[in-house]
Amino acid sequence: MTTAAVPENALSKALAAKEVLLADGATGTTLFNMGLQAGDAPELWNVDEPKKILALYQGPVDAGSDLFLTNTFGGTAARLKLHGAQKRVRELNRVGAELGREVADKAERKVIVAGSVGPTGEIMEPVGALSHSLAVEMFHEQAEGLKEGGVDIAWLETISAPEEYRAAAEAFALAGLPWCGTMSFDTAGRTMMGLTSAGLSNLVEELPNPPIAYGANCGVGASDLMRTVLGFAAQHHDRPFIAKGNAGIPKYVEGHIHYDGTPDLMAAYACMARDAGARIVGGCCGTTPDHLRAMREALDSRPRDEAPTLEKIVEVLGPFSSAFDGTEAPNEDDDSPKRARRGRRRG
Repeated sequence: MTTAAVPENALSKALAAKEVLLADGATGTTLFNMGLQAGDAPELWNVDEPKKILALYQGPVDAGSDLFLTNTFGGTAARLKLHGAQKRVRELNRVGAELGREVADKAERKVIVAGSVGPTGEIMEPVGALSHSLAVEMFHEQAEGLKEGGVDIAWLETISAPEEYRAAAEAFALAGLPWCGTMSFDTAGRTMMGLTSAGLSNLVEELPNPPIAYGANCGVGASDLMRTVLGFAAQHHDRPFIAKGNAGIPKYVEGHIHYDGTPDLMAAYACMARDAGARIVGGCCGTTPDHLRAMREALDSRPRDEAPTLEKIVEVLGPFSSAFDGTEAPNEDDDSPKRARRGRRRG
């Protein structure tokens, strides 16, 4: 297959024009609040409930976000197969993007439409059965649908395996789509497949088709994500990085998952992420437009400060979920958080 030329893109222009961009919040949380049932495919709502998807997109735009992600997280054939919709990949991604384009183009300012691409849900070779070529094929199919629908960029998120990250990068090159890519560092500072923040920083610099920006999303909570962000900053690469943390920690309340992060907490997190060097800051699970409004106001009104220390992060955002950031071997005699070491290191 021939690699398509990647065009000049809206995100790079926006990063050149602004110190920090505000991304969106939670897709799943918002859709569940709209009536989506556990086990349902959100992507089917692009066709079946378009007014709700338009409202999903409008929320972050009204709250001041500079970009939002499309409702296409599970838009690969592997994920849609669970719902008998594997033949509808191009359609569901295209429509999800078209709805996003409709909202963005009506905004009074430039708003970037980012085509969400989540993990396939399969384990890649050599550990699992999913081959590199098939993963590229599935991501490419999704990327073409998003491109047809008019997204400005592709946005890979919640990835755990470097092999899957590489496959998606190759697929976006085939589609000629500029892209960003985040991983979820939810296992004591590492991804589920063992990659550290330093490992991702170095991985993106080695890719033939590197992302415009890279970073972390989801994970455990804002504190843990901030520690990962400090790990990115410690590598001293020039590439912009992304912080997209959950609104606190999930708790089961009266039959529903509730995230305990307040708008004030997320506003503090947004400024800390900016001060640590993140160029794109947003929220993930539990982050509502109310959180985003507080984050927007804080980013616009609070002056830049020095990068936060681990002690400051704990004081303001709460304790870490683990004593280690994934980059050091645990010391049985020391249960305190470890500072990210300066300079390059590999995961």
